Amino acid sequence: QVQLVESGGGLVQPGGSLRLSCAGSGIIFSLYTMGWYRQAPGKERELVADISSGSTNYADSVKGRFTISRDNAKNTVYLQMHVLTPEDTAVYYCNAWATVTGRNYWGQGTQVTVSS
Repeated sequence: QVQLVESGGGLVQPGGSLRLSCAGSGIIFSLYTMGWYRQAPGKERELVADISSGSTNYADSVKGRFTISRDNAKNTVYLQMHVLTPEDTAVYYCNAWATVTGRNYWGQGTQVTVSS
């Protein structure tokens, strides 16, 4: 059974930082493109960042503030977030996508709230 378990969300003040983690099991982690998506109330889910074996990709709104990384030995992907703003408030979801087979898995999400 495939599981993606996010952690690290919470309440942070504007300008603060958080690091999200997503631990995967039940998949050959290294074969998947791992991504972080977010969904704010009343908005569609959007890609924040993703990372494959050789490259990273970021939404324009987070470039220079967020960094995605992965540790295949630990089956974990991270999202380091700096200079957070209220516009970053959302539920953040971890995603695993196998580009060859098209298999796609989601975590349950973790809430990030940026507020003073």
